[in-house]
Amino acid sequence: MGLSWQQGPLSSTSVGRFLAADPLPKRLVFAEPLRRRLRVKLADEWIADSEDVLLLYEPGHYPVAFFPLADIPPGVLASDKPNTRSPYFGDTEWFTVTVGDRRVTRGAWQYTAPPDYASDLRARVAFNW
Repeated sequence: MGLSWQQGPLSSTSVGRFLAADPLPKRLVFAEPLRRRLRVKLADEWIADSEDVLLLYEPGHYPVAFFPLADIPPGVLASDKPNTRSPYFGDTEWFTVTVGDRRVTRGAWQYTAPPDYASDLRARVAFNW
């Protein structure tokens, strides 16, 4: 079962409820380490390879894998303007992902200065699958 889709606890159609004395916020977000290796391939080349991936679950969305910047080879990501702003995680920097002749505009992003409650997302990049 996924946390944020179908009838998972973070989905908009959850059939269960959290057993807590205090009411939970309307928008509950969950992050957890993946606990296994995950890689990303583009144009037959591995562009990310990590055993330190963080999964982010947001209400009504599929989970998103965030890779440490250190686990992405130099030259793969090039900053792409304009940047945007997430109402929950702050400024969002977008990247063009390049491997050889293959370029994917806005193929990855990172939250450049997430708030303290989301500090786990600092220096991490997510890819558009």
